[in-house]
Amino acid sequence: MKSRCLTSSRPSSCRGNNCVENPDPVLRIGETDQGVRFGLWGCESNPPVPTLFILANTIEGTLASDYFRQCGTALTHQGWQCVSIDLPCHGLEHREGEPQQLDGWRFRADAGENFVAESNQRLAHVLDHLIANGRTDAAKVAVCGTSRGGFLAMHFAAFDPRVKCIAAFAPVTDLLALREFHGAEQNYLVRTLALTSHAAHLAQKQVWMVIGDQDARVGTDCAIALADRIAEVTHDLLSRAGAVELHVLPEPRGHTTPAGSADQAMGWIRRQISS
Repeated sequence: MKSRCLTSSRPSSCRGNNCVENPDPVLRIGETDQGVRFGLWGCESNPPVPTLFILANTIEGTLASDYFRQCGTALTHQGWQCVSIDLPCHGLEHREGEPQQLDGWRFRADAGENFVAESNQRLAHVLDHLIANGRTDAAKVAVCGTSRGGFLAMHFAAFDPRVKCIAAFAPVTDLLALREFHGAEQNYLVRTLALTSHAAHLAQKQVWMVIGDQDARVGTDCAIALADRIAEVTHDLLSRAGAVELHVLPEPRGHTTPAGSADQAMGWIRRQISS
């Protein structure tokens, strides 16, 4: 893997069996053979190691942020590595002449471009690269994401069979709940990207979600509807391969991650990967 050190996060004491004593977690940037740019964050370790993909906005905006790293911060203390990419229309994935961020997603969707499929392919290339280069234990792969990152994280979990579990924090579950997609109700692509349409694939995974009870930005009711649909499909399949766990917590601040969620997700991910 070609990589260079961009910045180091705050020092932390690493207690995992794979980590050197008292490392400083560092953000490193790499590139796959297909030219997909990605970031790695964590202490030096003896690969292959468990890997958590974290999605929120840009590589640097995600991995250099205590808030967006979520449960990844604690997991790196236990020998994990965290990985991220720039989301579509964010960072270096923004194209000249198009709006940025969620407005860019709407722009691409209006043009019939499946930006979710493109994200899935880039993430799969990164995972291929990390496994081929001996950095990632292929049996110990998880993904998490916050808000729009949670949306793409769940899509990636549904897409790639190597992802064992998914934790989503205040996730977008239906683009039509976002103000940026008001008026797109007749757009076939937008409708099919609703995560309820992918419940059959998510029902094969371990899914954990948390959202505040007053999240009008992404829709608390939408998250509940998704959990209900996954549970319904799991029951219909008579399969114990997957399960869904949803936490709706009191959160007067609206669209944010409820307090304590990162620690809960960290323990949950460890249980899924070790089971």
